[in-house]
Amino acid sequence: MAKSSADDEELRRACEAAIEGTKQKIVLSIRVAKSHGIWGKSGKLGRHMAKPRVLALSTKSNGQRTKAFLRVLKYSTGGVLEPAKLYKLKHLSKVEVIANDPSGCSFTLGFDNLRSQSVTPPQWTMRNIDDRNRLLFCILNICKDVLGRLPKVVGIDIVEMALWAKENTPTIPKQTNLQDGVPVAATVTESDLKVTVERELVSQAEEEDMEALLGNYLMGIGEAEAFSESLKRELLALEAANVHAILESEPLIEEVLLGLEAATNCVDDMDEWLGIFNLKLRHMREDIESIETRNNKLEMQSVNNVSLIEELDKLLERLRVPSEHATCLTAGSFDEAHMLQNIEACEWLTGALRGLQVPNLDPSYANMRAVKEKRTELEKLKTMFVRRASEFLRNYFASLVDFMISDKSYFSQRGQLKRPDHADLRYKCRTYARLLQHLKSLDKNCLGPLRKAYCSSLSLLLRREAREFANELRASTKASRNPTVWLEASTGSSQSSHNADTSSVSEAYAKMLTIFIPLLVDESSFFAHFMCFEVPALVPPGSVANGNKDGNANDEDDDDDLGIMEIDENDGKAGKNSADLAALNESLQDLLDGIQEDFYAVVDWAYKIDPLRCISMHGITERYLSGQKADAAGFVRLLLGDLESKNFYAIQPFC
Repeated sequence: MAKSSADDEELRRACEAAIEGTKQKIVLSIRVAKSHGIWGKSGKLGRHMAKPRVLALSTKSNGQRTKAFLRVLKYSTGGVLEPAKLYKLKHLSKVEVIANDPSGCSFTLGFDNLRSQSVTPPQWTMRNIDDRNRLLFCILNICKDVLGRLPKVVGIDIVEMALWAKENTPTIPKQTNLQDGVPVAATVTESDLKVTVERELVSQAEEEDMEALLGNYLMGIGEAEAFSESLKRELLALEAANVHAILESEPLIEEVLLGLEAATNCVDDMDEWLGIFNLKLRHMREDIESIETRNNKLEMQSVNNVSLIEELDKLLERLRVPSEHATCLTAGSFDEAHMLQNIEACEWLTGALRGLQVPNLDPSYANMRAVKEKRTELEKLKTMFVRRASEFLRNYFASLVDFMISDKSYFSQRGQLKRPDHADLRYKCRTYARLLQHLKSLDKNCLGPLRKAYCSSLSLLLRREAREFANELRASTKASRNPTVWLEASTGSSQSSHNADTSSVSEAYAKMLTIFIPLLVDESSFFAHFMCFEVPALVPPGSVANGNKDGNANDEDDDDDLGIMEIDENDGKAGKNSADLAALNESLQDLLDGIQEDFYAVVDWAYKIDPLRCISMHGITERYLSGQKADAAGFVRLLLGDLESKNFYAIQPFC
C-alpha cells in the first residue's frame, strides 16, 4: 500500500511554514482534490475540474480554551503552499459522504455560518478510503474532545469507522526493563496516547441493573423431578378450582348463552343486510364501470374533437382569401407602384391553387363541399385577374408604341441619321416581365393574344424606324451614277479609273445592316424572354456574331436578361421545345414582317447607282448570314438570305 500523505513530514513542515505566525499547531495535513461538480452529471469543464489542495487540521490553545480550525491551502505559481480558506470546526454541522461517487472517496463539509447556503459546498476527494477515514476520524475526535459534540454524519456508519480505526491504529513499541536488564517490547495503541477508539458499550450502572433483573428469575430448585411434581400438584389444584368456579357460575353461563343467542340473531340480521348491501354494491360497481367506460369514450371524443378542430383550422387557413390579395386580384391597379402587391397576390393565388390539388392536399379533403367551393372561387379570381391583366398589357403596349411614334425625335430626320434606341421601351416592359411569368403559370392560353398585341404594336415602330433610316441614308449618301459600267463590263476596257467612286453605296448598305440586324436579333431575343418562350438563349453572352465584327455593331448594353426567375419547374430545363420554337418563329414573322421592304429598297437603290457594287454587298450579307446561328432568329436569317439572293441575281450578268 502506498504511503499516505498524512505521514509526509515535508508536507507537514510546509503547512507549518504557511501558517507561521498564527500560533496554531498542525494536527494533521493531507492532500485532497477540490471540485464543485456533481457525480453522474456533466457540467462546465472549468467549473468542475478537480484542483489539488491540502487540508490541515490545526489547534490553538488560549489559556484553558482550545480552538480547532480546518485550513485549506493551495499551491502558488512557484509550487509553495499558501493559505486559501479558514474554517472554524465549531461551526461544522454536517459531514456527508457523496453517495453517487462509486469509490466512496468524496465528501462534503457543511458549515452553519456560511453567508450563502444556496451555494453548493466544495467536494473533497481523497486518494483512497483509508485517507478518507483517517481525515474524518481525526475531525470527529477533535470535535468530540475539544468541542464536546459531534457533527451530523451522513453516508457512513460510525460503527464501521470505529472498527476501521481499531484495525488500522498503528502500535508503538514501548521499552520496559526487566530485573535482568533485558528490554521487553510492550504494545501500546495510539489511542492510549491520544484518544480512546473503543468506547464502553455498557456502563457500570446498566450492568448492575441487568444482574438484578436476572436475579429475580433465579429459583432454588434442587432436583428436576421434585420441581415437576410440584408443578403437577399446582396444575391439579388449579383445575379443581376452575371446575368449582364453573359450577358456581351457572347463572352467569345462562346469561352468556342468552347473550350469545341474541348475538347470533344480530349476526343473522347483519348477514342478511350484508347480502343486500353486497348486491347493491355489485350493481353500483357495474354502474361505476359503465360510467368509466362512457367517460373514457368522452375523453377520447374530446381529444379527437381537439385534433379535428386543429385540422379544420389548418384547412380554413388554406381556404381563407386574404382581403389585401382579393382586392389586388379583383380591382387592383397595374401601375408600377402597385406591381409588388400584384406579384405577391399572384404568388399567393398560384400557391393556393396548387395547395388545393390532390398531391398537396389530403385526398379525404378533396371532395369536401367547402374545398370544391373554394376551388371554384379561386378559379373565378384567376379568370378575372388574367382578363384584367391581359387587357391592361395590350393597352400598355399600344400606348408605349404610340407615344414613341408620335415623337419625331425617335426617328431619323433630314440631315441626321438616328440610331434606333429601345432601351427605355425595354425598361418599361421589364416592369411587367414578372407579371407575364405569373400569367403563364395561371393560364398559358392568355399569352397568345398578348404576344400578337405586342408584335402588332412593335412592328409599326420597327417599320417606321427602318423606313425613316433608309430614306435618310439614301438621301445623305452622295454617289453619282456610272453609265459606262455595262460597256466596261462587256468590253473589258481598262478605263475604270475615269469612272465615279461608288464605294459610299456599299458603305451605306453595310451601315444599314450594322444598325438594324443586331437590333432585330436583340428584339427577337428580348421578345422570346419577355413573352416566356421556352427556347435557348438567342445571343450568347459576349458574342459579336450578330453585329459588325469590328465591334461597332451594337453600342447598347446587353438587354436580353430580364433579371427574373422562372416560376414553372420545367422553365429552367435545357433543350429545345419544338412547339414553343415554332410559335416563336410565327410570332417573329408577325413582329418583323414588312421591314424587309426597306432593305430591298436600299439594294435596288444601290443597283441603280452601280450594279457592280452588288458584289461587295453580297459579301457583306453573307458575312452577317454566317453569324446568325440561333434557331429562334429564323426570320433574320430569312431576311439576310433574301438579301443575299437579291444581290446574287443582280451580279449574274457580270459572272
